Amino acid sequence: MKRIYIYLLGFVLIVMAACGQQENATSDGNNENTDGLKPISFSLDWTPNTNHTGIYVAKEKGFFEEEGLDVDIMLPGEVGANQLIATGEADFGIGVQEHVTIARDEDLPIVSVAAIIQHNTAGYASPVENDITEPKDFEGKTFGAVGNDLERAMMQTIMEENGADYNSVEFKNIGDADYFTAVERDIDFSLVYQGWTGIEADLRDQDLNMVYLKDFSEALDFYTPLIATSEKMIEDDPDTVEAFVHAAIKGYEYAIDNPDEAAEILIDSEPDVDAELIKQSQKWLSEKYQDDADQFGIQEKERWKMTKDFMLEHEIITKDLDMEEAFTNEFLLQE
Repeated sequence: MKRIYIYLLGFVLIVMAACGQQENATSDGNNENTDGLKPISFSLDWTPNTNHTGIYVAKEKGFFEEEGLDVDIMLPGEVGANQLIATGEADFGIGVQEHVTIARDEDLPIVSVAAIIQHNTAGYASPVENDITEPKDFEGKTFGAVGNDLERAMMQTIMEENGADYNSVEFKNIGDADYFTAVERDIDFSLVYQGWTGIEADLRDQDLNMVYLKDFSEALDFYTPLIATSEKMIEDDPDTVEAFVHAAIKGYEYAIDNPDEAAEILIDSEPDVDAELIKQSQKWLSEKYQDDADQFGIQEKERWKMTKDFMLEHEIITKDLDMEEAFTNEFLLQE
């Protein structure tokens, strides 16, 4: 599952995507296919995984079709989902709160319309024999880094808020290297998602300690991942936005109630995935989608503000953004 990565892509790629918008079919409020359904493009952010299950379920179970939509699930390419959404190459896509915030700071008009996982499941993972169970234990250790300012800001925040010396940590750039290889080779701990790498560790019979970001810093309890669209889509075609969000929510709610069947739907749709990892990940993650929230997808203004304040403090962003423009709950299912 994706690591925290540098959110800058080349200007040329953006221009190419923008030019491609003229020839590629995305929703314009008028197009329909031969079945009378409106074509919708949805961009994944990474290799298909259990963050995406609800979308596959909604497609397989006909929830999108019931809303009059024909959804094409796009696998990720060189240009990320946020850029595809901003340039109109994709109508919707998977994002994460921290990157949506950075996108808006860069004047990409991305809006989150539903949280997929209510609380951040990312954490610092380490073999149990390293005895790393809290931020204080990071001192003097080697961290397997992707190599960007955001991960350094996160590390500094979680350590300083818990009385630990951030400057004592050695950052070793491992890029996209396999966690299990890196931790055996030359690092003590790294940032992973429990719902993927943590589950893989269980399947490997490798015991890990997880220091969850959310347990030690409220500012790092990101909505990761989420469903995003563009301001233009919301302004020009709010009915389609509502239809898509409603169908997607039904898909995720089905996955909450039926994790085994939902996993099989994802496996059947993407046969190249690790089937056993999908099954075990889905069992764990289905309980995390809504978690303690009153309803699936809901987002809180205060948590968006905390993310902005954290990023401003560490100069990850430069603008005092109005975070009420970064997300909306208006398209969620009515209770």
